[in-house]
Amino acid sequence: MKHESIDTAVALAESAAPIWAQASVQVRCALLEGLAVALEREQAGLVAIADEETHLGPVRLNGEVARTSFQLRGFAEQLKAGVTQRKIVDEAISGPPPAGRPQLTRVQRPLGPVAMFSASNFPFAFSVLGGDTASALAAGCPVVVKAHSGHPRLSKAVYELAQKVIRSQALPDGVLTLVEGASRGAGGYLVQHPGIAAVAFTGSFQGGTALWRLTNERPRPVPFFGELGSINPLVALPAALEVDSENLAQTLAGSITMGCGQFCTSPGVIVVLQGEESERFIGQLIEALAPLRTHAMLTPSMREGFEQASAVLAGQAETLFTGTEGAGPAPRLYRTDAAAFIANAHLREEMFGPAAVIVTVSDFEQIEDVLKAIGGTLTTTLWGVEADTPSNRALVRVAEQVSGRVLFQGVPTGVAVCAAQQHGGPWPSSTAPQTTSVGYAALERFLRPVALQGAPVWAQR
Repeated sequence: MKHESIDTAVALAESAAPIWAQASVQVRCALLEGLAVALEREQAGLVAIADEETHLGPVRLNGEVARTSFQLRGFAEQLKAGVTQRKIVDEAISGPPPAGRPQLTRVQRPLGPVAMFSASNFPFAFSVLGGDTASALAAGCPVVVKAHSGHPRLSKAVYELAQKVIRSQALPDGVLTLVEGASRGAGGYLVQHPGIAAVAFTGSFQGGTALWRLTNERPRPVPFFGELGSINPLVALPAALEVDSENLAQTLAGSITMGCGQFCTSPGVIVVLQGEESERFIGQLIEALAPLRTHAMLTPSMREGFEQASAVLAGQAETLFTGTEGAGPAPRLYRTDAAAFIANAHLREEMFGPAAVIVTVSDFEQIEDVLKAIGGTLTTTLWGVEADTPSNRALVRVAEQVSGRVLFQGVPTGVAVCAAQQHGGPWPSSTAPQTTSVGYAALERFLRPVALQGAPVWAQR
């Protein structure tokens, strides 16, 4: 297969890299803010295209445009606050080491061209001008976007809009380039291209790990920041259920079916202690799910994948509830116990659709064992651990070990864009658990520290 389009896109990015790396804060901010304005100006037309391609609905899609513009402006504000200009200076100290030392200045430099793989389930916020692109541009890195096959027309339209902004500001075309219709083989070619300095990926575990391996097989490996999905356990303890189980069930039902379950933060495992409160809550959850109808899934292949994953789970666990099919698949609940869940890896696989498995446990120790069996997840939700007890403290410790975000209230769907956010967890939920793909710390992924020893003032800028 020929890959001339990828070679051309990367060559443009390489040419733009030194220019964009040295661009002032004002220049970078102008681009980010200009892109936000352009998105909002063309919002109605873009949302119409997105709805035709994804079936996500105008309410959801308009909200996503708002989030995307918010992110772009937010990263501009981070630049104005001096985030990329931060440096640490240790003045020279005369005398022999270890006390004596030369003058050292630690600065941050852009990595270079970033290959960004768009996600299917967020056609704006994790696509052409989404968080990965915004954070990389803010860091001073050109971006080569690999368009997602689930929304090709939208990707093209957003890219063309961005190019108009780039050219209006007299910036190099290579600051942002687009690779369309790329096959899996082309994706592998892109991550192994010698001109690429880092990769940002949001998608499936299978696809992400394949690209991650190819990135590490390069003659010169580069960072691969992969967010690979998650089953996001939610622990519902009697302390919470005794207070408000009906409302909690309604909230959880909405989270399971939100976006037809096509969120990387969708709660896929519900852990409950044996007892009357838990049985009542399960019944209320079924009642809350019963009237809900889902919209069509993003692509036929995703629907097929969900049905296959559900069939596997149905063969390993009790089918507790199957709702009514609408434009999308019927919501489903499965049930098993802690011993089976821990022993059977099939019960711990992401279904990526409107379904969850309920795991019944006998005590707090089994809850810990269930969380440890999951291994790595983007989120863990703990309802009912407000009291400062040894068992609650132990649960929180385990949750922190296996997840990037621990919730004590609410549900994991919905990821705020802010400085404190962490969207990334231990393997297999992500390939770089010390980084985040949502929030303003995301731009740190694309900066590399450099220590300058005895440097003149101009070199320290």
